[in-house]
Amino acid sequence: MTENVSTTSPLAAEAPGPGCRKSDPILVASDVTREFGGLKAVDVDHVEIPRGAITALIGPNGAGKTTLFNLLTGFDNPNNGDWAFDGTDLAGVPAHKVSRLGEVRTFQLTKVLGRMTVLESMKLGARQQRGESFWAAFLPFLWSAQEKKIEKRAIGLLKRFGLYEKRNAYAGSMSGGQRKLLEMARALMCDPQLVMLDEPMAGVNPALKQSLLGHIVGLKDGGVTVLFVEHDMHMVHTIADWVIVMAEGRIVAEGTPDVVMDDPAVVDAYLGSNKDRDLGEVIDGIRAGRVKQVDVSDVRLEKDESVIEAQQEAVEGAEDLGEELAEGQRPAPLSATDPGVGPEDEGKDKA
Repeated sequence: MTENVSTTSPLAAEAPGPGCRKSDPILVASDVTREFGGLKAVDVDHVEIPRGAITALIGPNGAGKTTLFNLLTGFDNPNNGDWAFDGTDLAGVPAHKVSRLGEVRTFQLTKVLGRMTVLESMKLGARQQRGESFWAAFLPFLWSAQEKKIEKRAIGLLKRFGLYEKRNAYAGSMSGGQRKLLEMARALMCDPQLVMLDEPMAGVNPALKQSLLGHIVGLKDGGVTVLFVEHDMHMVHTIADWVIVMAEGRIVAEGTPDVVMDDPAVVDAYLGSNKDRDLGEVIDGIRAGRVKQVDVSDVRLEKDESVIEAQQEAVEGAEDLGEELAEGQRPAPLSATDPGVGPEDEGKDKA
């Protein structure tokens, strides 16, 4: 694993903070907004992604992280804003052209072509294939040599990601973790400069998590810039060189992992009114099953049952829920003094 950069990081050209300038940014975005009805999901004044580093984009659920990903990669259109990748303006550029420029992404929910084999799916990721044009497709001598090179590269990547034995299996038959690996491997088929990973560890078993972590670090070692969304703070602290924090659509903090974890804005974004608690202690406590704070949004009150009683029942399962909470569920306990909590609220879900 890589070591985290120091507090005075060479990645930043000025003091760490929301929207701070970077020494050598590969992606720069300014005044980017996206509204859905009356809700402003993204409201980013300025953000820069440092070249050659692993950058984590973190924040509570609903902070706007995936929406920002969609905007920067051409999968959605903003209400306002400008952004550039490696000096090329990307505003209004469709997703397939963005990927051809060397900026590729994976998805929180994997996108695999289930009725194609793993090898066929890999080969689709290569750029500028001569056989893609209609007339050239009928003239194999124009693209057969390139096809062999593409297949050789695909096989090499499948071996690197431990998927070679699955090369002739249908992609739809793979496990969730294997699909994550396949998406990452396929993204590398186009020799990207920037790989954007949307929650790469979601739904992945511990063994494959370790494999994915190694591959993410390997991308950086190979000269590829990585930007990833993640809720697992331990993973972020382990491999990230730089951390950007979003809350309510805005960038609220930036810096090295150690600096960001101690930032009051980050603690507030994750813990709300529990500002007096250290975020690292809460995360560690949740993992150890010691923190008696659980998300009771799925707890439905029975007749004559108080909120506190319902919460206590949920707390009894805190050890099982610990990993899930540490990976993104915001600890938001209820108390009898919380506004809106009383006998008249029986039968309602509480978050």
